[in-house]
Amino acid sequence: MTSLKPYLIRSIYEWIVDNNLTPHLLVDAENDAAILPMNFIEDGKIVLNIRPEAIHGLLLGNDTIEFNARFSGKPTHIVAPVPAILAIYAKENGKGMVFDPNDVDQDTLPQPPAPKKPNLRIVK
Repeated sequence: MTSLKPYLIRSIYEWIVDNNLTPHLLVDAENDAAILPMNFIEDGKIVLNIRPEAIHGLLLGNDTIEFNARFSGKPTHIVAPVPAILAIYAKENGKGMVFDPNDVDQDTLPQPPAPKKPNLRIVK
């Protein structure tokens, strides 16, 4: 089963943009697969403005979020792996979703035991 997280990110992003708000991503910058501007990282995290007017080529994929932006005037290609996304929210009101950094995909969770068949007997 695919992860629910990228679908939630896409839907919340769309809701934020539809309401003329500014979508921000909070990203764990310590993720090895992340490509981020190092000068803007604070406490191992970075906040990225992903408003359509601020970026180009946004790809909200199932594995990564990628786009092009400028940081201090320098063009930069950003790659944020979906597991590194800690939150997506609207800058103006803080509404959005925070994700558990220790979240595990459903496939790796222990499965509940199979239900037992009813044990019926005839009473006379």
